[in-house]
Amino acid sequence: MSRGGGGCCPSMDLMRSEAMQLVQVIIPAESAHLAVSYLGDLGLLQFKDLNADKSPFQRTYASQIKRCGEMARKLRFFREQMSNAAISTSSTQFSGTLEVDDLEVKLGELEVELTEVNANNEKLQRTYNELVEYNVVLQKAGEFFYLAQRSATEQQREMSADQSGDSSLESPLLQQEMVTDPSKQVKLGSLSGLVPKEKAMAFERILFRATRGNMFLRQEPVDETVTDPLSGEKVMKNVFVIFYSGERAKSKIVKICDAFGANRYPFPEDLGKQLQTLEEVSGKISELKATIEIGLAHRDSILKNISSEFEQWNTLAKKEKAIYHTLNMLSLDVTKKCLVAEGWSPVFATSQIQDALQRATVDSKSQVGSIFQVLNTQESPPTFFQTNKFTSAFQEIVDAYGIAKYQEANPGVFTIVTFPFLFAVMFGDWGHGICLLLATLYLIIREKKLASQKLDDIMDMMFGGRYVILMMSLFSIYTGLIYNEFFSVPFELFGKSAYACHGPSCGDATTEGLIKVRPTYPFGVDPIWHGSRSELPFLNSLKMKLSILLGVAQMNLGIVMSYFNAKFFRNSLNVWYQFIPQLIFLNSLFGYLSLLIIIKWCMGSTADLYHVMIYMFLSPTDDLGENQLFPGQKLLQLVLLLLALVSVPWMLIPKPLLLKKQHEQRHQGQQYTMLQATDESVTELEEHHEDSHHHEEEFEFSEVFVHQLIHTIEFVLGAVSNTASYLRLWALSLAHSELSSVFYEKVLVLAWGYNNIFILIIGGIIFLFATIGVLLVMETLSAFLHALRLHWVEFQNKFYEGDGYKFAPFAFASIIEEED
Repeated sequence: MSRGGGGCCPSMDLMRSEAMQLVQVIIPAESAHLAVSYLGDLGLLQFKDLNADKSPFQRTYASQIKRCGEMARKLRFFREQMSNAAISTSSTQFSGTLEVDDLEVKLGELEVELTEVNANNEKLQRTYNELVEYNVVLQKAGEFFYLAQRSATEQQREMSADQSGDSSLESPLLQQEMVTDPSKQVKLGSLSGLVPKEKAMAFERILFRATRGNMFLRQEPVDETVTDPLSGEKVMKNVFVIFYSGERAKSKIVKICDAFGANRYPFPEDLGKQLQTLEEVSGKISELKATIEIGLAHRDSILKNISSEFEQWNTLAKKEKAIYHTLNMLSLDVTKKCLVAEGWSPVFATSQIQDALQRATVDSKSQVGSIFQVLNTQESPPTFFQTNKFTSAFQEIVDAYGIAKYQEANPGVFTIVTFPFLFAVMFGDWGHGICLLLATLYLIIREKKLASQKLDDIMDMMFGGRYVILMMSLFSIYTGLIYNEFFSVPFELFGKSAYACHGPSCGDATTEGLIKVRPTYPFGVDPIWHGSRSELPFLNSLKMKLSILLGVAQMNLGIVMSYFNAKFFRNSLNVWYQFIPQLIFLNSLFGYLSLLIIIKWCMGSTADLYHVMIYMFLSPTDDLGENQLFPGQKLLQLVLLLLALVSVPWMLIPKPLLLKKQHEQRHQGQQYTMLQATDESVTELEEHHEDSHHHEEEFEFSEVFVHQLIHTIEFVLGAVSNTASYLRLWALSLAHSELSSVFYEKVLVLAWGYNNIFILIIGGIIFLFATIGVLLVMETLSAFLHALRLHWVEFQNKFYEGDGYKFAPFAFASIIEEED
C-alpha cells in the first residue's frame, strides 16, 4: 500500500500502517546540531544507531552529554530547593533567545550563589539551635543550683545552731575533722548539657558504671521539643548536670557524652555570671533570628527568580541532551566533516524532512547542504499508525497484545465498534449506561485541565481511555434499551405491551392466561416478560443464542481479514490453503448452527438445536423427525459434515509440500528476480520475504510440517472453544441483570415497604453504594476484561500476527513528556 510523499497530513488510514522508507541523510558537521533540532521538532524520523559497537564514552559527543547531564543535575537541585521552600514553577512561553552556553554559565553561577546562601543559613541555623539549647541549660541548671544552694544554706544554719557538740546517730562521723581541717575537703567539678530523652536511662547507667558510682547526676526533662544542632530534627531532651571528682573521671564522662550525642555547654557557678550569660545568650538569639530571616528571604528571592524561567531552562536542557544523544547515533565520514544518519520515516514526510534540513542549512549559514536519499533494504520497517485522541486508546488496546507487523490489517479499526459493543452486550442496562456516560462527559469536558495535571495511576488510566468509556456507555444504553432494563426495572418506552390478561383471574406473576391484544412490541424485549415465571428461560435462550451469533460473526470477520492480509502480501498459499478451508470448517459447523438459530426464530419452531447438532456427528444418516426445520436439512448436514472433514487435511498437507517445492525451484534458479530501485522496493522485498522465506539457507520440511500441524490443530480445537468462549456474553449479561434485580428488589423495594423514612434513607444509601461499587466499578471492570479477551484471543488470532515493532521517531514532545 503505497502513498505519495509531499502531503502535509494525509488522510488517516488505520486499516494499514503508513508506508515507510529507510532514508540516509548526510549532514555537514557545522549544521548537524541545528538539523537534528529541527527534525526533533518535526518528530517524523526514527534514527538508527550506527555506533552500536561503541560504548557511550567512546562516542563523539560524550563530553557534551556529560555537560548536559551536569546541567540536569543543577536543575534537579533547583527543583528540590524550590520544593522545600514551597515555591512552584510558572509555565511561561519559551522565548528561545537563551543559548546553551549562556545557560550553563548562568546555572553554574546560580548554583554557587544558592549553595553559599544555604551554607551560611545552615551555619547560622546551627549556631541559633546551639544558643537555644544553651539558653535552656542555663535556665534549668540555674534552677537546680539555686535550689541546691538554698538547701545547703538551710543545712548550714541547722549545723551552726547545734553547738552542744553531742554526737548522734544522724551526725557525720568525721564532722569534727571536717570542721577543724577544711584543707582536706575535695573540690568537685561539674558538666552540664542536653541528652536525648530516649537515651537518658542508658546514659545514666553507663556513667554510673564508668565512674564506679563516684559521680552525682541530676536530670530534668525539657517541656518542649528542642531542635538538635547537628541533625536539625526536633527531639525531646533532658538537661543534665554531672558532678565528678578528678580529671580522669572528667575524661571518661566527656567521652560518654560524645558517644550518646549529648551536647555539653559551660555553666558558671557564680549567680551573677549566670544572669549575665543568660542575657548575652538571649540577645544573640534575637540577633541570629533576624539574620536568619533575612538570609531565608534572600534565598527565596533567588528561587523565585529561578522558578520564573525554570521550565524554559529544563526544556532547553532536555532538548540539548536529546540532540547530542541522537548525534552520537550518527557516524562520521572519512573526512570527519560530515555526519551520516540512517533512519525510518513515513513516505508522506519526505518533503517535510527535506524542508527541515534546508532550513538548518540556511540558519547555520553552512556552505554545503544536506543530502537526503532513500535506501533499498530487506529490513522490516516499523509500524506507524496516525491516531488522534479518539482512536489512540483503541489502538493501545490492540498494541497491548502486540504491535502490528508492517502494513498487516489492523484490528484497531474494528475494535472501535466491536469492543464497546461486546462490552455493552454484557453490561446492558441503560440506567447504568447513563451513569457511565455522565462520568465520562465530566472527563471529556474538563480534559484540557486534567491533561495538564499530574493524575494518580487509576485516574490517569480512566482519563486516557475516556473515549473508550464514552463508546462503552453509549452502546450500554443501546443494549439496555433492547433488554428493557433501567436498574433492572422495565419501562414501556416504545409503546404498550403486546400482551394483556384475558380476565380478572389472570395474575401478574405468570404468563399463563395472557393473550396478544396489540402489535408486537416495536423495540427490544416486551416489558411483560420481566417479573414473569418464564422470564429467566426466555432471556437465557435469547442471550445465549445471541452470543453464538455474535461470536460466529466476529470469528468470520477475523478469517475474512486473513484473506485481505494474504492478498495484500500476495501470498496465494494462505488464500487457498488457509483462508478457504478455515472458512469452510467454521461455517460448516457453527455457521450452520447460526443459520438454524435464525430459522428457528423466524418460524417459531420448537426444534431442539442441541439434539440436531449432537446427532449431526453421532448419527448423520438418521431422520430428524420433529427437529427438522426445512426440507433437505438432512442432506445439507451430510454435505457440511463432509466439507468440515475434508477441510482439516486441506489445511494440513498441501501447504508444507508446496513450500518445499518452491524452495527447490528457487535453488534451481527458476525464481530469481531483479532488484528494482523504486520507492516500492521495501514493500516488494517484504512480500517476497513473506512468500518464499528466501533468507533461509536450509529448508527443514519436518519443522514446517510440525508448525502447520500445530496451526491446524489449534484452529480446529479453537473453533469449538472460541465459540463456547463467546457464551461469556450470555453469562455476564445474566449475572449483571440478576445482581441489579437483587439490589433493587431486596434493598430498595424492601426498604420502601417499611414506610419508615429512616429505613428508607439507609436502604437508599446501601443501594447507592452497592450500585456504584459492584455494578458500576466491579462489573464494568469484569465486562471490560472479558471483552478484551474476546478480541485478543477469539478475534485477533484468526489473522493478526502482532510481531512488528512500533515507530519511535526522535521527537522533543515525547521525550519531554516521558521524562516528566
